[in-house]
Formats: sequence, C-alpha cells, structure tokens
Amino acid sequence: MFGKLLPREEQYFSLFAQMTSYINDAANTLVEMMAHSDGDYEEYVQRIKSIEHACDDLTHNVATRLNQSFITPYDREDIYMMSTALDDVVDLIDGAARAVVMYDIHETTEPAKQLAGVIQRMALQLHEVVSILKKPKGVTERLIELHRLENEGDDIYQRAVGALFHESRDALIVIKWKDVYEKLEAAIDRCENVANIIEGVIIKHS
Repeated sequence: MFGKLLPREEQYFSLFAQMTSYINDAANTLVEMMAHSDGDYEEYVQRIKSIEHACDDLTHNVATRLNQSFITPYDREDIYMMSTALDDVVDLIDGAARAVVMYDIHETTEPAKQLAGVIQRMALQLHEVVSILKKPKGVTERLIELHRLENEGDDIYQRAVGALFHESRDALIVIKWKDVYEKLEAAIDRCENVANIIEGVIIKHS
C-alpha cells in the first residue's frame, strides 16, 4: 500500500531512510548494552538480532523493487550496492553484540563503550545524509564528519588493542576482547564505506 503511494523513483529514498533508521536502532541498543552493568546482555543481543532480521527483509525488498522498476533515481548497481552496504552495518553490529555473549563476557571495557559511541554517532550522520539524499545540499559536511569519526574509531581501536597486550597477562581475555574490538571497528569501517558509496553516487549524478 505504502509503495503504491510513491512514484517508483521515490521509493528508494524512503527505503534507504528506513534502513538507516534500523542502523540507528541497532547502534543505540549496542550503546545501551555496553553501558549495562549487571553483565546480562542476552536481551540486547535479541533486540539487535530482531533489527538485523528486519533490515535483511528491507534489503530483499530493495532488490525485488529493482527488478520491477522501470525508472530508478540512480544506476541499479549503485542502489543495490548502497542497500547491501547499509545492511552490512547492522550485520556487523549484530556480530559484535553476539560475540560478547558468545565469549561469556560479563563486564564491558571503556574502549568498547567508546567504539559503540562512535558507531552511534556515525549511524546518526548516515541517517541525516540519506534523509537529504534526494536534494543533497549540505551533504558534504556530513560526509566529512563520517570520515572524521572513522579516524576517531581507528585511534580508539589501536589504543585498545595495544593496551590489551601491555596490560593483560591473561591470553584468553586478550583473544576475546581483540575479536570484539575488531568487530566493532569493522562496523565503523563499513559506515565509512557507505559514505564513500554515497559520495561516489552524488558525484556521478551531479
């Protein structure tokens, strides 16, 4: 019903906005999870998993519409690449959250909270970028901020991994947290990758 109310070329902007809304929900839940103090993270993991499933369905919806649409606002391959990259962000957030439970971690670290915070801020920037994608005035400043946040995330990640090897003599702790940090950093990198894709699409159609 909702799709029929929109011209075909407009549907994709709405779908992208829905996807970035899911990314925001997943990132916010991840921040809540990392701030949780009693060590029971299962509820947060389940919430993120539900968001991940919904985002998967939306990605499939985009692919289906691409096969049915005669008119698209961008090249079909660009739309597909953007939708799968956005979906990847939620997948990576889900992977990081599940790793915490899988490794039986009951207390998060300050770097993990900081990395989750970077993801949260990048998710907000992505949502704002996509919200103005139809008329991308002011988008450059937001893309620059996404790149800056990725650099901030890299710095946090490098310090966090360095501290693991300098401060912990427990090899198991090092292995667990190194993997969690890598998954969080991968989500940050994927957010920047989405920014790069959007930047390329805008240049192509300017």
